[in-house]
Amino acid sequence: MGDANKKHDSLIDSTMSLGDHLEELRMRLLYALAGLTICTVISLAFSRYIVTFLQAPYVAIMGNEALQALALAEGFVSYVKIALITGLILSSPWVFYHLWMFVAAGLYPHEKRYVYLAVPFSAVLFIAGALFFIFVVAPISISFFVNINNWLGLRTDITFKNYISFVAILMLVFGIAFQTPTAILFLNRTGLVSLKTLSSSRKYVVLIIVIVAAMATPPDVVSQIALAVPLYLLFELGILLSYFANRRKRLQNNH
Repeated sequence: MGDANKKHDSLIDSTMSLGDHLEELRMRLLYALAGLTICTVISLAFSRYIVTFLQAPYVAIMGNEALQALALAEGFVSYVKIALITGLILSSPWVFYHLWMFVAAGLYPHEKRYVYLAVPFSAVLFIAGALFFIFVVAPISISFFVNINNWLGLRTDITFKNYISFVAILMLVFGIAFQTPTAILFLNRTGLVSLKTLSSSRKYVVLIIVIVAAMATPPDVVSQIALAVPLYLLFELGILLSYFANRRKRLQNNH
């Protein structure tokens, strides 16, 4: 009887009206935006060094050939874009914390502990995805495009704006894509998706990954494969983590 009352109390405590959810969302978004703004302002002071870092894949392939600016304000606009992306990466632990806290507001107390585990995991994976693109995927993609242009007898003149857009967008894409294990583990631990369902859905997941990779990357096979393969491996990592988590829970229940 006592257990039933506790369960009932937990249900009441975890229930929020639509207005409460909207207010919670507004508050979390304001906190996340405040953190993003602070990190963006800090990034503005170091954007020159960040530009040098982001140009590393380009320099590795093209040498000292400078990127071009075809419009007067092109450098400034790209400078601000770099600061925004860097600010998002720097503030990702704070941003993910508030996003997950919004999710936690609608969960039962025993489910909220998985949110606290997901926060640092999400931030680390987001940064890892962005860095994976810069150090691994970007050099391969740039080399591929340059070699194709050379084979066609074309000179490759890349504008600063196009290069920064290419790098910034795909850093975000890879950072978000690397959230896959966290999402899978969370869905499994909260009981929304079973391990059996995840394991039996592999063929559909492969199809979805191929479609996502084709839509999220430039129209070249190299970039698409470079995103699709890690995505599938991260999906398998999510299943593996869920398996060990379920096994640990069974062992604890047996004892």
